[in-house]
Amino acid sequence: MQFELSTTLPYSFDECMKLQGDVFRQIEARCTQRIIINNESYFIKQHFGVGWREIIKNLFCLRYPILSASNEKQALQRLQEANIPVPKMAGYGCRGINPAKRQSFLITHELPQHSSLEDYCRNWKTSPPLFKEKKSIINKVANIARIMHQQGINHRDFYICHFLLDKKVQKLYLIDLHRAQIRKSVPKRWKIKDLAGLYFSSKDIGLTRRDLLRFIKYYRQQPLRVILTKESVFWQKVRRCGEKLYQKIIL
Repeated sequence: MQFELSTTLPYSFDECMKLQGDVFRQIEARCTQRIIINNESYFIKQHFGVGWREIIKNLFCLRYPILSASNEKQALQRLQEANIPVPKMAGYGCRGINPAKRQSFLITHELPQHSSLEDYCRNWKTSPPLFKEKKSIINKVANIARIMHQQGINHRDFYICHFLLDKKVQKLYLIDLHRAQIRKSVPKRWKIKDLAGLYFSSKDIGLTRRDLLRFIKYYRQQPLRVILTKESVFWQKVRRCGEKLYQKIIL
């Protein structure tokens, strides 16, 4: 890879890499910012090159290193084609043959009137929502999970904080796909990890056993009796993995 640039904004690659705004997250090799351009709000993720040390560390741990914004771009495009609500891209660029020094950026439109599910559901345990609303949100999350996995994508950070709800129209978006893996089909262990992430991150919002079964039924699109007969081991692994994640956080 030498150079790739596609943007609806009137900036060169170097200008996009120098854009500055409100920093949401910054680590050594990556920065996520909210920027304003012509009175419109965007988010930009700038990747500055991970370095050989990070690449070797990931390969040593049998993990494929994230070298640029291309993973997120490909995942967004594939999910858009599958009619999964994701942020609309406004720009993407990548340059560099050396994988350790590769630079890239991804710009997406900010979603209006949104709230993360983590914030939106925070008080459900003490102030339960209407049954119709809770059922609708559970079904939407299950639908996104099912189609994402059917499209050969596993998220790797599949937590409720990465679902954004447009409260005006009750539309649910999936975000933060920079670590997503894309294949022809998702291996079972990665499905388990994604679903365990959802289970772990929703443990404190007051979901009942019936809510969890509703998710399973909608995710699989089969009768519960069939699912629990044929896939009991799979869902037990999801639960155990989610419980381990939860114990790490609370200890």
